[in-house]
Amino acid sequence: MVKETGAERARHIAARFEDRALELRATRARERGLVPTVLPYTGYGLSNAENGWVRIFARVVLAKPGAFEDSRHRAKVLADGVRGWRNFVSPIVPHGKLEVHINGERFFVEADRGGVLDVKVAATLEPGWHHITLHTEGSPAATSPVLIVDGAAGFGVVSDVDDTIVVTALPRPLLAAWNSFVLSEHARLATPGMPVMMERLMRDKPGAPTFYLSTGAWNVAQTLTRFLSRNLYPQGPLLLTDWGPTDRGWFRSGMQHKADQLRRLAVEFPDMKWLLIGDDGQHDPYLYAEFARRFPEHVEAIVIRQLTPSEAVLAGGRSQGLLNSTPGVPWVYEPDGARIAEKLESLAIISSDGAQGTM
Repeated sequence: MVKETGAERARHIAARFEDRALELRATRARERGLVPTVLPYTGYGLSNAENGWVRIFARVVLAKPGAFEDSRHRAKVLADGVRGWRNFVSPIVPHGKLEVHINGERFFVEADRGGVLDVKVAATLEPGWHHITLHTEGSPAATSPVLIVDGAAGFGVVSDVDDTIVVTALPRPLLAAWNSFVLSEHARLATPGMPVMMERLMRDKPGAPTFYLSTGAWNVAQTLTRFLSRNLYPQGPLLLTDWGPTDRGWFRSGMQHKADQLRRLAVEFPDMKWLLIGDDGQHDPYLYAEFARRFPEHVEAIVIRQLTPSEAVLAGGRSQGLLNSTPGVPWVYEPDGARIAEKLESLAIISSDGAQGTM
């Protein structure tokens, strides 16, 4: 029997239990003939002649040979995401090792204990969309899109997902489980007016990066990406999280995840001013207000989609008293995309005629 080190004993019991369960499941999956497969997600980076970089996202899972083609499930009923629980059934490869190719350079990286790859490598690419390749243990190469942001860019968008760009209308304690395990992706509805508002915003701010910040699990990244594309939202990286215990506790904090990612964006893009979009179902206004007070030079405006009375009840109430808490940073507080667009016009963030502007 292998003895545990002091560091291992110091980790939370839930994390140690999960690690052993994941390793056992992976071993049994390999015995059944399942092979490692890379599921890539949209990454992003910075174009800079001196210190350019790329942040890469992916998951390493075990699947039947040929089950995926170009990292998408070949079975149409699964690829279409009939029920979200199917995204969680593949065994993962803890600490899976991957090889990444970017613009002729090769990098060797490693996923975390949950099979999630989130690494940043030094690489120089021109601004715009690119594709990189990843593979593991002899698996076919998978292609991942990456958005490279111009170092001179001065405007970007960070948007929440649930109740902001997609209607959920569910009690928050049940929201994540329902969206992840039960709801068909084709049953998800875009928030009224939000796709049009975002399209106008991108037309006025060509090249502006859009990030989608959510407490959702990486397991649903491909489903969410298809939803965004189908509803004509701007393409952009997802900043999701990994569910389950941590080294210090039983559960991860979704609110802390969002706060950490916002602060990271402020550091990674020191010249960027962000339009922060969320809803008033408890957390987003507090997070955005705290970020604006700490980094006022990084916030163009805060947009809060006002929930309907029934949505607010299900969400557990509204956030109150924050609209005047960030001097110098304007707030937009409206119930739908059309009214939000009107307020953004008054702030000169969207042009009145929707014509293309400048960044």
